[in-house]
Parts: sequence; structure tokens; C-alpha cells
Amino acid sequence: MEHATQSSSVGNATHANDDGAGDRHAIALISARIERLPVSKWHARLLAAVATGHFFDGFDAVAIAFVLPVLVVQWHLSPGEIGLLISVGYIGQLIGALLVGPSAERFGRIPAFRSALVIIAVFSFGSAFAWGLTIFLVLRFFQGIGLGGEVPIAATYLNELSPSKARGRIVLALESGFSLGTLVTAAVAVWAIPAYGWQSMFVIGALPIILAAVLPRIAPESPRWLAANGQIQKAEQIVATMESHLPSDVRNALPPLTVAPPPKRKPSSFKQLFTDGLAARTIGVWIITCCTSLTGYGLLVWMPTLYRTEYHMPVKIALRYGMISNIAGFIAILVGIFLIDYIGRRKTFILGFLGSAVPLLYLTYAGTTIPAFYAMVCATISMVFISLLLAGIYVYAPEIYPTRLRATGAGAASAWLRIGSIFGPIAVGAMLTHSTINSVFLLFGAAAVVGAIAVWTLGLETKGKALDEIAS
Repeated sequence: MEHATQSSSVGNATHANDDGAGDRHAIALISARIERLPVSKWHARLLAAVATGHFFDGFDAVAIAFVLPVLVVQWHLSPGEIGLLISVGYIGQLIGALLVGPSAERFGRIPAFRSALVIIAVFSFGSAFAWGLTIFLVLRFFQGIGLGGEVPIAATYLNELSPSKARGRIVLALESGFSLGTLVTAAVAVWAIPAYGWQSMFVIGALPIILAAVLPRIAPESPRWLAANGQIQKAEQIVATMESHLPSDVRNALPPLTVAPPPKRKPSSFKQLFTDGLAARTIGVWIITCCTSLTGYGLLVWMPTLYRTEYHMPVKIALRYGMISNIAGFIAILVGIFLIDYIGRRKTFILGFLGSAVPLLYLTYAGTTIPAFYAMVCATISMVFISLLLAGIYVYAPEIYPTRLRATGAGAASAWLRIGSIFGPIAVGAMLTHSTINSVFLLFGAAAVVGAIAVWTLGLETKGKALDEIAS
């Protein structure tokens, strides 16, 4: 009876009048029904599907970190060429983040997500057949377009399907899929590269093509996006399916609907990120993501190579040290799943930045005067804390924008993550050529300090708030 009443309400609302108020009320009703739902097996199944895409994004994003120690010797790469090879993938990710967001606003979250997975898979497989630096740079660039588009779209999609009381945990659990991918990359690299060559990493990285093929059968379109784009009936059907997966006693005990006043519909464009009071949160999230990238991806991508070239460790030891840091980072994200909805976004992010900065600033002083093992310990501690940001930023970035701008805003924030990833490797390559490793650690540590200041001054606390409440 409840479903029939709700469906009728939605249907009637869409025809209430001719000025769009009926549609706006129907959109608000869809959001209210999503917000009151408890987390169910339906959410868990969807999370597993989307997190699988995140897993392979993580795998493909950091595979280069474990391939580089081999290619440095095999292709006689200079520090500048190493930096270029790392950065070119992030240039592609920057373009992907900027392009896929608007396409997801226009065509839907699932079509954009599938397209990103196909690009990742095709160009990963092609990378396995690269015969030199130039062609490898081209393939890594195009693969980066898919990698850059997948992450913000997946986070946006799950943000829109999660109730506010569990949104942080659900999206951070999604991001743990990315972290697990980086962890498995390290473990697989230690085994596969010596046994089957560096090319094997990119053959494995082509597996997302399978997920792209089956995704429409297991993941529906975002009902918030459907409703916002006039497809009220489809949105209502998906929400009704979400409700039907609840046990009957839970479904009958759902709290009354609380429908917020429906906002007037506005156009969606990039410049809207700086209107209606959004400018401060947009600038803030851009600084936070850029600083997260300089520190987090700097550690993630550069440390195995630094162990090899600056601390003169054998390839196997360099890869193992990198794997230890990845394991610690993954565990930190699992802890963050419970932390981010308990103490909130701002406190979690400040803790992450400052906790990462301290060991890096010590390494700025120590450099190579300490054994590689102690450098690994410091890098691992830093990785533990910055992992809270690497995952948490995708909880925060989509939720601070209204539905009409959510994918665009998340994509733009992710683009700044890529800008940091582009600048960082090039800067590190130049520092290693003209200065010492101490300056590299100073860059990573200083970025973390700036990030903490940005959270303190511009960060918005969103814990426990409905998406419509945050957007208002």
C-alpha cells in the first residue's frame, strides 16, 4: 500500500502545474525516499559492483610505479623522462576528469562510467605491447582519460544513492576498492614482473572490459539524475526497487517522508561552480585535492623508484617496500570508513594532512643519511595519514554540490588532483636532477601543511547532512 501511495504521489506531482513546480516536488520526493532508507543488501551489491571498477582503476593507476624500476634500466630513462612518463598519464586523467563529468550530467552516470572502463581496458592492453618510450607515452595518455573519468563518476553515483547517515562510510568503502587495487598491484608486481615481465601488469589491467559489459544488468541509473532530467517514472521505479529489497517489517517501519522545499531548476555549466555561494567551497576543494595529490600520489608513485635510485635497493626490495606502504594505506582507509562519519570530514582531513606532514618534514632533514628501511617507515606513516584524504576527498567533493552540478563539480575537483599529479612528478624529476632528495620530501610535506590550512579555512562540514541540505 505504501508503494502505491508514493508512486501515485510522484505521478500526480509531475502534473501539478505548468511552471515546473510539480516536477521539482517529484524530484524532492525521490530524494526524500532515498534519504530515509536504511543501508541494505541492495546498497551492498551496488557498492561491490562499482568498487570493482575502482579496484581496477587503482591497479592501472599505480602499475606504472612498479613497472618503472624495470624500465629505468631497460630503456635507460633519465630522471626527467621518468617524471614525464608518470605525468603524461595524469595529463590524460586531467582531461578525463574534465570531460567525463559534463558527459555524466548530460547522458547519465552509468553510460559515463562504462565508457571510462572501456577506455581503461583498451589502452592498458595496448600498453603491454609498447616497444619504446614514445608509444608508451601515447598509450598512457589515452588510458589516463579513462582513469581520470572513472573515479569522480563512481563517487558521484554512490553519493546520490546513499542516505546521509551512511554516505561517508559507503563512499569511503568505495574508495577502499581503489586502495585495495593499489595494494594488489604491489603484491602482483612482486610476483608477476620477475616471472612474466612488466608487460603482464598491463594485460591484467585490461580486465575492466568485463565489468563494462555486465554493468547495465547489475547497476541502475541514479534516480536523482533521472528525476532531475525529467525521467520521474524511471526514478520512482528504481527507488521502489530499493525499498522492496528491505524486509517487510523494516519497510513498514520506515519513518514518514520529510520533503524539503523543492528548489527552482537552474542551468548546469562549469561557471555555475562559482555562483550561488559555491565559490568558496569550490576553491577550497580544489586546493585540498591538489595538495592531496602532491603528497599522496607523490609517495605512491615515486617511492619505489626512489628506493631503487637514491637508496640503491635491489628491485625486489624496492617493490616490497612500496607494497608495505600500500598495505598500511589500505588499513588506514578501512579505519577511515568508521572515522569520517564519526568525527566528520574536517577533523578527518586535518588529521590526515598533519599526520602525513610530520614524517615527511623529518625526511626533509634526514634525506639519504638514514638507511632505506627507516625512510620506508617514515614514508609508510605518511601514507597512512594521507590515505584518509586520497579516499575521503571523493566522499566530500561530490556532496558539496547540487545534483545538476555534482558530476561536474566532482570532476573539476578530480582534475585538480590530476594537476597536482602532473606537476609533482615533473618537479620531482627536476629536483633529483638539480638538487637532492631532501627537496623532494620538502615538496611533499609542504603540500600537506598547505592542505591542512585549506581545510581549516575553507572546508565545509557535511557529516550527517542530506545532499539537498548541503546544496542549499
